[in-house]
Amino acid sequence: MAPNSTPHHSGNPSTKFTKQGRMMIPPKDLNIVWGKDNRYWSVPQNQGSPAELHQVSWLEVTGSVGETSPNKKYEVGFRVSLNPDAFGWGKYPMYIMIKRGKQGKAASTKINMNPNLKGEFEISGKLDKSKEQSRGGSDDARLYFGLYEVWSGKWKGGLKIHHAFITEFP
Repeated sequence: MAPNSTPHHSGNPSTKFTKQGRMMIPPKDLNIVWGKDNRYWSVPQNQGSPAELHQVSWLEVTGSVGETSPNKKYEVGFRVSLNPDAFGWGKYPMYIMIKRGKQGKAASTKINMNPNLKGEFEISGKLDKSKEQSRGGSDDARLYFGLYEVWSGKWKGGLKIHHAFITEFP
């Protein structure tokens, strides 16, 4: 491996909220730990295909979106599905975490995924309006979010991520 290369897939760091109520983010625009290593993930470069988890013990899929408002509520989630041979789901929870700005306090939602679910489904978490005055930094308009299961150390696989989504509420 070249000295500056990484086994992690880097998404699009300049994604901006579209101001149309709900936006979708394709898997290629997300940051996926171990996403460049095809033993662990298949990450498509085209818009319509899902990222497919083969196996990991450290699940971390993150992204960020600029030009959001501290005066609005946001729901962030992932449209996912499980392959018939999926494993490692249901016993250990996943978490969706969302925060405003790099220094923001994260809101987390615990997800106990039923390993018997069929078809595509959504998992999500919410971030309320900011209770603090914006500090005026450009980072305050950026939402950071992620899907995590990094605490159990147990192997899991067979998850497909079709897209992430962000919904804005008044």
